[in-house]
Amino acid sequence: MRVLLTFIVLVIGIFTAYYLTKQSMEQKQLPVIQPRDVNAEMINPELANIGIGHRIGKFKFLNQNGEKITHEDVKGKIFVAEYFFTTCLTICPVMTEEMKRVQERFKGNQDVKILSFTIDPEQDDVAVMKAYAENHNAVAGQWHFLTGPKEDLYSLARNSFFVLKPAEAKNLGDAGSDFIHTNNFVLVDREMRIRGYYDGTSTEDINILMDDIDLLLNEK
Repeated sequence: MRVLLTFIVLVIGIFTAYYLTKQSMEQKQLPVIQPRDVNAEMINPELANIGIGHRIGKFKFLNQNGEKITHEDVKGKIFVAEYFFTTCLTICPVMTEEMKRVQERFKGNQDVKILSFTIDPEQDDVAVMKAYAENHNAVAGQWHFLTGPKEDLYSLARNSFFVLKPAEAKNLGDAGSDFIHTNNFVLVDREMRIRGYYDGTSTEDINILMDDIDLLLNEK
């Protein structure tokens, strides 16, 4: 009898925990991040007071297959953006492994994309990016490794994703020393709005990111 009661209590506890977790997920709402919500040193002064309306700006780069990828290709999709470079031996390999987890979770879901922008386009041309993508089992059409003019890559990082300090962008030749170590993954919704920043070297943070992607997929 005691064993039966213990079993019943255990089952009730499991279902209660599941229900509370489910309720918490249903009630959680992700913020829409505006320039005024971001660390001031990451924002151009002219953008700092924008209260509403920020969107990821227009862009045009080549992916690992030499295909032109623009903002139009991810409009209406949910995507995760990062900045990295293929020869990085510090945090980038860890970030790539975490991004592989994101790809695996949403593999085949055409509403979820991954954009990995290089910050070293002189080294990371299309051929190099293709080799890197293949080495990490990137799914064509879902995970894009993007390269192009350095000034365009840095401008997008600075003015749209807010992962590059204006002071670092002034001299593109020197910006890499700090910029290459940004560990932020940026979550962007179907309307090109920033909905979250996550530590790309943290498994715990990426677990949260993946749950937040699920929230956006169900967001009305």
